[in-house]
Order: sequence, then C-alpha cells, then structure tokens
Amino acid sequence: MYLLIRHCFYRYPAVMTVESTLLRKPRLSRKDFLAFTGKSLAVGGALVAGLPQNPVTAQTKTKAQSPPARVPADPEKPIVLEAWKSDADPKSAPTPTPRPPDKRIGYAVVGLGHLALEEVLPALAQCKQSKLAALVSGSPEKLQKVARQYGISPESCYSYETYDQLKANPDVDVIYIILPNSLHKEYVIRGARAGKHILCEKPMAISADECHEMIAACQEAQVQLMVAYRIHYQPHNRYIKEQLRKKEFGPAKYIDAYNSQSSANPDHWRHKLALAGGGSLPDIGLYCLNTTRFLVQEEPSEVFAYRYSTPGNPLFKEVEELISWQMKFPSGLIANCSSDYNVHDSRRYRVMCERGWYDLDNAYAYAGQELQTSHADGKLKRKETVVIPATNQFAVEMDYFADCILNKRRPYSTGEDGLQDHRIMEAIYQSAREGRPVKLTDNPAPKTLRGPEPELD
Repeated sequence: MYLLIRHCFYRYPAVMTVESTLLRKPRLSRKDFLAFTGKSLAVGGALVAGLPQNPVTAQTKTKAQSPPARVPADPEKPIVLEAWKSDADPKSAPTPTPRPPDKRIGYAVVGLGHLALEEVLPALAQCKQSKLAALVSGSPEKLQKVARQYGISPESCYSYETYDQLKANPDVDVIYIILPNSLHKEYVIRGARAGKHILCEKPMAISADECHEMIAACQEAQVQLMVAYRIHYQPHNRYIKEQLRKKEFGPAKYIDAYNSQSSANPDHWRHKLALAGGGSLPDIGLYCLNTTRFLVQEEPSEVFAYRYSTPGNPLFKEVEELISWQMKFPSGLIANCSSDYNVHDSRRYRVMCERGWYDLDNAYAYAGQELQTSHADGKLKRKETVVIPATNQFAVEMDYFADCILNKRRPYSTGEDGLQDHRIMEAIYQSAREGRPVKLTDNPAPKTLRGPEPELD
C-alpha cells in the first residue's frame, strides 16, 4: 500500500498532500489511516483509468474485420484480395477458385498400383475441378479398403469384368487408365465405347498400330483422349520451353538428357516384354524423348541408337537395361538421350544455346526440380538459380483435362502426340538392332500433334 501511494506521489502531484501527511504522522490511528488511503485509492484509481491501456488488452478488444476484396460475380473468377507485397518479392498467385464438389469432373481410376495409390488418388484431394468418383481393380480386398479410405460407395467400385458398367454411372466423366502398357489399348477402347473421356498413362500403348486404333475408337465415340504427359504442365519445364521460344539465349543447339533408376524385382510387369512392350525406353526414356520434342517444338528427322543389357542379370531377360540414342532435328539441333534401369536414379537435362544454357535437375521427377541458367553478361559469366513454386503435377494435369472437358476443348497432350512418340521409339529400336541411323519420313507438322497451349496459373 505504501509503495502504491509513493508511486502516485511521484507520478501525480495531487496525491502529494496525502503522502506527506502519512509520512509526518507515523502514529496515525487505524481509522484515520483507512480514511486517508480510501481517498488516495479513489484518486489514484481515477488517474490510472486515464492511462493508456495495456496493448495486449487493447488488442483483444479490436473488432475482427475481413480484408478488403473484390468478389467477382462469375464463380470461376478468383477473389482478389488487397495488395500487400512490394515489387521486391514475387507476386502471390491468384486465390484458389475450386468448383463446388457437385460441379467437378468425376474420375474413375483404373488400376490400384504404385502410381494410383501413391500419387494419383492423393492428388485428387488437391484438385479444384476434379474429384474421385469410381475405382476399378482386379483385387476385391484392395478395392474395398481403398474405397473406404476415399469414401467411394460399393456401387462405384468395379472389377475388370464389370468395367463396362461404368457407362451407367453418371458421376463418372473421365476414365484414368493406370495399367501395364499392353492393357492400355483394350481399356481405352472399352472406356470410349462406354461414352467416357479417357486420360491414358504413358506410354500410350506398345506400338504405333495400337495407337491408331485407340485414336480411331475415341473419335468414333466422340470422346476426348489425352495422354498423361505431366511434364507439359510442370512449371519449370514450361518456363524453359517459353524461354527457348523467345530465344532469350539465342537458338538451342544441343540437348543432353538422361533418365535413370534402379530396379530390383524381375517379376514386376515392367520387366515382362508382353506387358511392358520394352524396357527402359518406353518407361523412363520416353520422358527424354517427349520432353525434348515439347521443349523445341520440332520433330526429329533422324535417330541413331545403342542398346545394352548386363549378361545374366534376371531383370533383363526380356527387356533392355540401357538405351542411348541421338536425335537430329531439321533446325540442326542434336539431342543426346539415354535411359537405364540399373543405376542410381538421376533425371536431368541441359539445353545448350548460343549465348547460355538451361540446366534442370530432377527434371522428370514428381517433385524437387532445381533450375539453373548461365549466360554472358558483358565481361561477366552470370550463373543463376531460378526458383519457381512447386505444384502437384498430377492435380494440375487432371484439372487441366477437366477444364478441357467442361469447355469442349481439345487437350494439349493428344493421342496423336502419343502416336508420334511410338513412331520415334520404333525407329530407335530399329537403329539399335541394325547399327545404323534411321530416317523419320512423313513427320506431321508439330502444331497438328497437340491442342491449344494450356493456360495455367
């Protein structure tokens, strides 16, 4: 109490008389003391009430307000929030604009292997225009468990024998084929006849002839056919493609691309020729082939290849371990590509231009892309790291196809693009067998192979 009064004395002169009186009258009676301190506390309380409040207390009394925003009437346009970043930092992406669940494109996923369970099904949870609507599997136990995990009703679960009944499911708009390569043709054609649009994993089939049949079946059924070339929608690869189009470092002259990984299970379908149609080339080498074509927007006029498999290795009784090939393009550009099933994983390419280069590590991976560039700047050689926000490649790919269906637009990654890859792969295998260059004649114009350029965030 004494300390409080002394504090008031120094901070507020009006209390001085009370404090002095107390100090001069040490024998003050209890009654007088209570009278004096009561008055002092009343005065002190009034004065303290006029002091600034504790910031924390004041903050808790601030009324919550929504930040300023423009809310378009069009449900497909994003809400535009107030600007807050300076020009020193990258601008924020548009706010997400997901469709209501009942307005999204429904996907039936066919095949519940590694890719479906580890990547595609989780990606659908991140989609803004797509949703999981049905499952197809040859394993009843796996089908039931996955259906419970993702909230799919028993009526929307199908076996390979009941696959054609997808025709009667109004919630399914697209069938996503994630099966061994040799099964793509059958399930694409059956899905098209069921009246559903088709997203087919790469490679599209096991031969160019099968691709022709699949394209014809989808055209006859008047459904869209898209091949799952997710690299076409991956932001780092798209950035490099755009830079090459602008010739920022001059024309591209040489590309070095490789995609390799290590296998261990000789019983896996990828090591069975009847199921895979080939070894490392159609599985992982295809990324080098298709991505190179995508980047330079040209078609190769000639290929030359070598193939090798370690003798006695049970993994490679039927399919090749290593394949290395070169592609010559009409512009004079040379691409040196390779894929291997029996080395530590590495997925990279470098595009050499007249005045600089682009180097993308983890180029074909699901995540972890690292982009570096180098070019001359006066007397200096400038080497830079380009940081681009990551995306879920599968979610972007599926949402892009959903948008094509909603807007009745031909997809960018067409069946014709998949067919062209098979024509080139067959020439690569022919060159490896015969030990000579193989010319590619009657190449279609690049613009006829793909739909309109996608508009992505």
